[in-house]
Amino acid sequence: MNSSPKTPASGLYLDANASEPVRPEALEAMVEGAEITGNPSSPHRAGRVARAALDHGRRLVAERFGASAENCVFTSGGTEANLLAVRGLGAGRTLLAGATEHDAIRRASDDSTVRTIPVLRDGTLDLEALETRLSEAGQNSALVCAMLANNETGVLHPISEIATLCRRYGARLHVDAVQAVGRMTFDLESLEADSLAISGHKFGGPKGAGALLLAGEGAAPLTPVQVGGGQERGRRGGTPALPAIMGMAAALDAASTRPRDLAPLRDAIEIAARAVGATVCGDGAPRLGNTTSLALPGIRSEAQLIALDLDGVCVSAGSACSSGKVATSHVLEAMGLGDLAGCAVRVSLPWNTPDDCAEIFNAAYARLVSRRRRDG
Repeated sequence: MNSSPKTPASGLYLDANASEPVRPEALEAMVEGAEITGNPSSPHRAGRVARAALDHGRRLVAERFGASAENCVFTSGGTEANLLAVRGLGAGRTLLAGATEHDAIRRASDDSTVRTIPVLRDGTLDLEALETRLSEAGQNSALVCAMLANNETGVLHPISEIATLCRRYGARLHVDAVQAVGRMTFDLESLEADSLAISGHKFGGPKGAGALLLAGEGAAPLTPVQVGGGQERGRRGGTPALPAIMGMAAALDAASTRPRDLAPLRDAIEIAARAVGATVCGDGAPRLGNTTSLALPGIRSEAQLIALDLDGVCVSAGSACSSGKVATSHVLEAMGLGDLAGCAVRVSLPWNTPDDCAEIFNAAYARLVSRRRRDG
């Protein structure tokens, strides 16, 4: 009799970094928001009800990250928040972006002044290269964009050291914190950042809501990218998606007050993966407790994804923002992994990961390796 653990009938979802399952608190808040008829910009009673709900959500999000409510700009998600930071705070400045940044940063600039900062073998930003680029850009003339946590490997960048260099050269610092919210504790002050991007569906909120948080009363002026009717203090036009924003605020509250340490489950997966020949990408660097990138020599990422999916396990090959394509990871290539960059899958554990997830995944992963070795 086969004693291996059975995959749940609904499948085992281990792709949280693409999108977390919606938290029940978020669903409840979204329903409440959907029942509010008024437009927050309308002056009548129904509009004031909507405005009150929007203001409450704004305060919740802003206070969580140490920002003032007026310095919380709601967006449609992390991509737009990053775009607003790059084009709104970086106008006229040289953009310095790490080689492993998300495409939301790498493709956000509309000019040719982008300079790439290499990363070390473990995936952390090369600080010596950053200082060289800052020196070349000149005093008070750069915007540095650095992820707090990488979406593919979970590697944490040394933001404190990056912030020190930015202060030395008068550069602005934007932190893409999309993957870190709900998985570690931080705020604008601790990061010493000028701005911070978040996205609701990455921590159990709905898709379609995000925010750009700006630091301090003397926050840098923000040039709008999306103009319209003057919403968000003229920094982002368009009627706010109130149900999604309310859901995001509720999810943020739940994620912050009831955090879950998923590192033991992640570690159990990595131990078993190494035993069958996998390499853990970014091993040795500080990483998120829910994320691992596993590379199997000789087995392409797409083949692994298909095999695991057929076995009822949902993982990914990296960023989920490539229209469903499985392409070689620019993150792993930048880390110098060579051919292994095309042989990796990302396992990212959601907030509601079952306690037996490591056992289920490890059995499926072992079957994948065994079949490939048997079939040659």
